Amino acid sequence: MTNQAAKRTGPDASYDDPSFSLKRWLSSDGNLTRLFVIMVVVFVTMTVLSPRTFLTLDSFSSMAFQFPVLGILSLAMMLTMVSGGIDLSIVGIANLTSILAAMVMVRLVPEGASAGTSFMYMLLGIVCAIIAGVLCGLLNGFAVAKIGIPPILVTLGSMQLFMGLAIVITKGQAIVGLPEQFSSIGNGSHIGIPVPLIIFALCVAAVYVLLNRRPYGMKLQLLGSNPTASRYGGINNTVVLLKTYALSGLLASIAGLVMIALTNSAKADYGTSYILQAILVVVLGGVNPNGGFGKIAGVVMAVLTLQFLSSGLNALHVGNFFKDFIWGIVLILVMVINAVSPRLKWKRRAAGSSKTSS
Repeated sequence: MTNQAAKRTGPDASYDDPSFSLKRWLSSDGNLTRLFVIMVVVFVTMTVLSPRTFLTLDSFSSMAFQFPVLGILSLAMMLTMVSGGIDLSIVGIANLTSILAAMVMVRLVPEGASAGTSFMYMLLGIVCAIIAGVLCGLLNGFAVAKIGIPPILVTLGSMQLFMGLAIVITKGQAIVGLPEQFSSIGNGSHIGIPVPLIIFALCVAAVYVLLNRRPYGMKLQLLGSNPTASRYGGINNTVVLLKTYALSGLLASIAGLVMIALTNSAKADYGTSYILQAILVVVLGGVNPNGGFGKIAGVVMAVLTLQFLSSGLNALHVGNFFKDFIWGIVLILVMVINAVSPRLKWKRRAAGSSKTSS
């Protein structure tokens, strides 16, 4: 860690100590500290309530296969929220693109095709899904950046559009019989690590580099903080928004591919509950809903927290309807806490400065 990096960790950091300190890292951001505590509390609570079911190797292995889809969708949601917008169409994009991929893999492969031919069609299906995801994202970005329609209205409409297209294409039926090579992406492991978890880690690394090591990240945060100031600062807001929604569509298509690889089928209504959960993850992870700020570490911890909570509730045999109720309550509470915390900090600082001056 360089001196510059040490300066970011807070006033208590030692400039001469280059070693990593969890306490120093958490103390630099109150949201991360709060989220880390919540994650530990949820984990300990679920362990106490259901130790024989929750705290097992099989349970953690199952979680490693389950949460990457939500995690990747949350990364897509995070990018658009940092820009000051939102993308409600991520699940629609995931389903539409995965259906296109499944059709290429299943319906276009000739009968009696060799393993090599099937593999080529599998790659073609993946490429088609990714291209379609980027195009769907660009459609959203064009409506937001060029036409000027509010992002929530654009993506709400495109969500219905993409889901409607998926239903029309499949006539409401599931596409089954995906190639075995492709299904291994969702259910296989590499050196003992689940492949979906590896894909999620790669997506996290890519988004981290974009936000923290590339000019795009600075432009995105400036745009989310103050679009007018960023425009006068020489930033092309239109290009940044187009890139952001294209990346959101790309990540959504990757999530869709992982989702159908897990289930070995594709359908138009898969993962509808992921929209609320992705918003919850992003807000819980400390991303400012008004734009301008967000950290990858917070989103990752929020995904893990929700997965611990979901797996624990499953172990306690809690129904899905009650879980949706819990997600809604948690989302409201987090937004209230995020709104109240800055005001309390400001009041404490004001009180402290008044005492000092007196």
